[in-house]
Amino acid sequence: MSLPTTALINSKLPDVGTSIFTVMSALANEHNAVNLGQGFPDFPMPEALIDAVDKAMRDGYNQYQPMQGNLQLRETLAEKIASLYQTSINPADEITITPGGTYALYTAMTCLLRPGDEVIVFEPAYDSYIPGIVINGAVPVRIPLQFPDYKIDWNKVRNRITPRTRMIIINNPNNPTASILREEDIQSLRDLLNSFDQQTYILSDEVYEHLVFDNLPHLSILRYPDLLSRAFVCFSFGKVYHCTGWKLGYAVAPAALMSEFRKLHQFNCFSCHSPSQIALASFLKDRDQYLSLAADMQDRRDYFLELMRPSRFSFLNSYGSYFVCAQYKAISDEGDFTFAQKLTREQKVATIPVSSFYTNGTDHKVIRFCFAKKKETLENAAERLLRV
Repeated sequence: MSLPTTALINSKLPDVGTSIFTVMSALANEHNAVNLGQGFPDFPMPEALIDAVDKAMRDGYNQYQPMQGNLQLRETLAEKIASLYQTSINPADEITITPGGTYALYTAMTCLLRPGDEVIVFEPAYDSYIPGIVINGAVPVRIPLQFPDYKIDWNKVRNRITPRTRMIIINNPNNPTASILREEDIQSLRDLLNSFDQQTYILSDEVYEHLVFDNLPHLSILRYPDLLSRAFVCFSFGKVYHCTGWKLGYAVAPAALMSEFRKLHQFNCFSCHSPSQIALASFLKDRDQYLSLAADMQDRRDYFLELMRPSRFSFLNSYGSYFVCAQYKAISDEGDFTFAQKLTREQKVATIPVSSFYTNGTDHKVIRFCFAKKKETLENAAERLLRV
């Protein structure tokens, strides 16, 4: 029985339905499938971090932290940024702790975008970007990444810049494609912004900053003072420490931008989970915990790819994140959503169809696998996929 409504709702997001992650995870549960779809680890987070949170709760850190986030945590993050990216960040007014990376992205959009503003988005794109743009009355300007390497065509970007371009969203490493930015991309972005006499901001989604593989560098916007001067850079603790359910992250921006960000933040979330912040303030000082992540996840990537070597899937490059994409043209000419559903029902392995990350449903017949799993999970999935 449904509750009665007195009036029809004029939806602010009329074109948005249930996310592909919810759809495929529900299908995986229905068919008892191995879930290589949604990006979450099935192995435990660090035991020492669990103990640190437990200690923080027992020590009484169970009331509100400051709206900006625990100061010691922000100071530790500033030290980390200085060490990794040789950039000086003021923890008092240039870092804010948030309930997850997606919240940070949305809040940054909301404090900058006005109705009619244009935002450049590269597709395939993380699924929260375009709803965040639209709900703020702005206009997404979609530019496809070049398939199959998923590179940015900067000439296309230049041709799509207008006087209304307010923001460019970049995602590095990229979800869902596992591509990364290179030095030539950074220089192209710099040249582009310098050539237009207008204030265009950067929103940089870097939640997978510590998951860059093959000894390649993570080219964070934090490395480049001229770009950082007009940027919000957003991160996730959940992606770093295998605790995605914590929904804890942070944003970094110049003080003037962060001041606007906090105006919204204080009336929305206000304050994040206190014991976790206290625990992270000390846990982050162990640099090996995050510097060793890339090697561990690369090992999982390589193990999965080796298991899948005899398969009929054709894997694309994976330079970062939790993910690797694969073509299945040697198996089927079905659309990727149909194919992903069939894999879940018949082979009991759930994946994500990459067409779901395009607004227009562009279908290169590619599906995305998450390899942030225990090796026995990957073995179980590979055994089933080799039958395809």
